[in-house]
Amino acid sequence: MQLIGNGGERFDDVREIAVLRGGGLGDLLFAVPALEALAVAYPEARITLLGTPTAPAVLAGRSDAVHAFEELPVAPGVRDSGPDAPSREDFEARLAGRFDLAVQLHGGGRNSNPFLLRLGARHTVGTATEDAEVLERWVRYVYYQHEVVRALEVVSLAGATPVTLDPRVHVTEDERAAVRERLGVRGRLVVIHPGATDPRRRWSPERFAAVARARLDAGDHVVLVGDATDVPAASAIRGALPADTADRVHDLSGSLPLADLPAVLAAADVMVGDDSGPRHLAVAVGTPTVGVFWFGNVVNAGPFDRGRHRVHLSFVTRCPVCGVDVTQVGWTAERCAHDPSYVDEVRPEAVLADVADLFATT
Repeated sequence: MQLIGNGGERFDDVREIAVLRGGGLGDLLFAVPALEALAVAYPEARITLLGTPTAPAVLAGRSDAVHAFEELPVAPGVRDSGPDAPSREDFEARLAGRFDLAVQLHGGGRNSNPFLLRLGARHTVGTATEDAEVLERWVRYVYYQHEVVRALEVVSLAGATPVTLDPRVHVTEDERAAVRERLGVRGRLVVIHPGATDPRRRWSPERFAAVARARLDAGDHVVLVGDATDVPAASAIRGALPADTADRVHDLSGSLPLADLPAVLAAADVMVGDDSGPRHLAVAVGTPTVGVFWFGNVVNAGPFDRGRHRVHLSFVTRCPVCGVDVTQVGWTAERCAHDPSYVDEVRPEAVLADVADLFATT
């Protein structure tokens, strides 16, 4: 494949590469294709991912593109909180001067570029908003761009060509089989994640329950996943299901360690979810997905193919409460105080039709 955007020549004598990508699970996964491109372009280099504990939990032992992890300190615009995070002084003292190339994949660079520059790498590449300090090679940050492609455009500045568009997280067949055995699944398995960081991206529990009920009626098993914030939604879904299906409903929300989530998602035949980290992780482990999206987020986060991944769009353009224009998004957009679902206009029947079609075609 060719370089994306303007691209650039490979840097010489690069042995140590740092990649800055904090944020949540989805943010991490969007960076994985860029990490793989770097690993191929610089096969002799060691790649260190500067991120949150999410990164090693998901990628350690499951990606060949990352060789080491360093936890980010709490710093404005880079990491908001982390009770056990290293101090910024210790972080910089240990890493300053170590890297030949530092890559910024963390937002528009207003805060992340100065943070990265303090590490003193010989070469730097990344994005920049109009008010950000620029790196050695940089590309303008424009909000509406797919996050995977944005990251690939950044590493193209260092001469790294794409090797994949979808993130890849390895799960073995033995791990898949062990999950199904543990849950007692003999037929089809549907995983549901009823959450999203932004409450406006959440499909209501009753709609997820309608999907779960229909698949249980068809004889499938259903697994509910999510972190502690998703427990109320999972409980509401479980409470809406017939009592005689309880042996085929497995609620792992709030109890499944993040490191175990890849195997559970990989064991599924189909995953149904909001625009969220677990849905992106399902793509990465190779499980077909049906996603419920606000239409603007598909530009930045939608899956690339439709053979394995189906997308249902909600075309809400104004807040249902106050009427403010919600198509203006990103760091400059004014955010109203309301958090209604922007995606509840998507109907369960449409989602179920795609679940059935994926069963028939994948």
